[in-house]
Amino acid sequence: MTTIDKKLDELSKSKFRSSFHLNDNMKQYVYDHGIDKIKEDAYNLIRSRIGEQYPKNDGKQTPMRANSHPVFIAQHACATCCRGCLSKWHHIPEGIPPTEHQIDYIVDLLMTWIKREITK
Repeated sequence: MTTIDKKLDELSKSKFRSSFHLNDNMKQYVYDHGIDKIKEDAYNLIRSRIGEQYPKNDGKQTPMRANSHPVFIAQHACATCCRGCLSKWHHIPEGIPPTEHQIDYIVDLLMTWIKREITK
């Protein structure tokens, strides 16, 4: 079992985190745009929204609406929606910009969750 699989298993035990799923429209969005485009979007969203030392509106910058972007839904399911959740769940400290390695981990986590969701 990989580190990502272990973390997703841990997150699935949280009532709040396990309540997030991709609806049919979001699944279709992934199919229409392709997994590579979604991964590119994930990198862009992570870097622009939580990639700073002190992100603007931290904790409020990731929409929870079911009709937003699949990456936003994945961020809530995976506890990567803000620097506080990243610190609590993933031990990525607040007040320091995430490293490229940490960003790769976050995106891998999100993409694994999304891939699982679209095969349900």
